[in-house]
Amino acid sequence: MNPSVPNRPCFLASKSESIIHILSHRRYMNTVEELKREAGKTACSFVRDGMKIGLGTGSTIKYTVIEIGRMISEEGLEVIGVPTSEATKELAESLGIPLSTIEKASPLDITIDGADEFDPDFQLIKGGGGALTREKRVAAKSEAMVVVADDRKQVTTLGAFDLPLEVGKNDWQRVSAELQEFCPGQVNLRGGNSPYVTDNDGYILDCQFGSTITDPASLENQIKSIEGVVEVGLFIDMCDAVVMASPSGVSTFLKQGGRLD
Repeated sequence: MNPSVPNRPCFLASKSESIIHILSHRRYMNTVEELKREAGKTACSFVRDGMKIGLGTGSTIKYTVIEIGRMISEEGLEVIGVPTSEATKELAESLGIPLSTIEKASPLDITIDGADEFDPDFQLIKGGGGALTREKRVAAKSEAMVVVADDRKQVTTLGAFDLPLEVGKNDWQRVSAELQEFCPGQVNLRGGNSPYVTDNDGYILDCQFGSTITDPASLENQIKSIEGVVEVGLFIDMCDAVVMASPSGVSTFLKQGGRLD
């Protein structure tokens, strides 16, 4: 899966020198939707015949799923998909992608998913689409993870995007109060008076940490110690490659020493 590697470019300022730039495809794109489409399709370069693939959730990953559907119908690709949400399941089924469950298909060869933020060390915030629990479960059962995003999601320090947590419906108020003791900003119930309900029948709390998450692993452990927290939208040491779209084109980056390096 590893193409020839040109000289390493600037990809923020990596604290761990963990990035290898492996591909640039330059084509000026005018809209965010064009960026998403190009990046989603480019991520399919990691797909191989016979793979079991975790299919992520979100507005960028839908283009990956659509391209996999095209590869199946037009090129005879044979893969099995494991969707991370009901929305992705419905899209994949409409495209004729054979599906299975994580229980039956694991371990998976690869998961392709989006991210709300990624930092120079390939750590992620996910959960803007509300599917973080299933997304993390699928990613954890995968031999590798590829993230597809546009350059607006690239940050030096995680946290400008509100950190999502899934919590039990009966626990959200108590969990919110405990979080507020160390979260520097507000902790908000997604949906307010009409709460957003996850595919797991839980609620989402969005936590305003700001760009302060310099030790995401420690923060994840601290939050998960709170009773009632189902999952935290910090994906630590799971991502192996980022396919990033910018107005000037799409670039793919491998994590040095990662599972795709």
